[in-house]
Amino acid sequence: MDSRRIPSLDGLRAISIGLVLFGHLCGTANFFPRSAFAPLGDFANLGVRVFFVISGFLITYLMLDEIEATGTVSLKLFYLRRTLRIFPASYGFILFIFLASRLGGPTLARGDLFHAITYTVNYHLHASWVVGHLWSLSVEEQFYLLWPALIAFFSLRYATLFAVNALWIAPISRFVIATFLPAYRWGVAWWFPTIMDPIATGCLLAIFRKRLEANGVYMAVLRSRWFVLIPCCAFLANMRPDGRRLSMLLLQPFINVAIAVTIHRVVLFDKTMLGRFLNLRPLAFVGVLSYSLYLWQQPFLNRSSQAVVCAFPWNLMIAGVAAAASYAFIERPALAIRKKLEQRVRQRYSLKSRIPLFDCAATVRVGEEQPSGAKRQ
Repeated sequence: MDSRRIPSLDGLRAISIGLVLFGHLCGTANFFPRSAFAPLGDFANLGVRVFFVISGFLITYLMLDEIEATGTVSLKLFYLRRTLRIFPASYGFILFIFLASRLGGPTLARGDLFHAITYTVNYHLHASWVVGHLWSLSVEEQFYLLWPALIAFFSLRYATLFAVNALWIAPISRFVIATFLPAYRWGVAWWFPTIMDPIATGCLLAIFRKRLEANGVYMAVLRSRWFVLIPCCAFLANMRPDGRRLSMLLLQPFINVAIAVTIHRVVLFDKTMLGRFLNLRPLAFVGVLSYSLYLWQQPFLNRSSQAVVCAFPWNLMIAGVAAAASYAFIERPALAIRKKLEQRVRQRYSLKSRIPLFDCAATVRVGEEQPSGAKRQ
């Protein structure tokens, strides 16, 4: 594992992928029926929401770290990192699914490959199960085409305004579509304008982190022994069906904020009992594998299939083996290439005159210390 990692995030990723796995396992052969846990809400959806908030926080944290170090943001570096982090493993998965379908495996719907390759699955009405989970990657890639460009070409202030507006635009979009456009209800929480708020919440946590840490009331809440009530309330809020108007307007935004402050607590206080648990090596290792696990669990955790490979526990074991292979032979080598190319780009970039893109009047201030235990990544 990278010693420069931000503490607790890998453990949180492990919790997130655990929620996704459990949610998709329910209803598969030899596992609990979906009805047994249906009153507790959609575990998989909650896990993806945690992933979104973590992603927004981490991406923005690293960009602010770069601004502090260099006074600017390199879009070339950002998109290089993002491309080599996401594309090799996902395209490897898509290629496998395509070949398997040609050999009599899973049946693909019309448009599946096009939308999977172009990261637009969240706009594909008839996406088949085996590629349906790529909707979340599509949302992330659409967000990160926009987010760094706002910072680089405008300023952090404008990017912050966009993220703040996303917090109310997304809930209202969900409500309006669900209430007045019934033919398009399938797009609620799939289409970018209706689901951008969890990522934006994570971005805002990174931006306002230092101001929050200077607020005595907020820090008292983070330190409180009763803080556990916040994630518990988020879990209870997730029990409400996503289709209800109250959930769309109020409960989902509350869940996003609860996830964000929970992330802040475990990153800031990584020496607490919960922090030490999240940083256990086995849990952190699962977090490292979480991206590959998310990609490869979908074909095997299929409750509509009666195939042996989709029956518990074989489905979970096969998904784990496939994820480990993907990480070892695709994801990890791609990250090594990314590191080498990033060093070259940085060397070239450092020789050029740099125009500071940081707005000194923006929310985050240059030169402030990082949270306890956090190291530059």
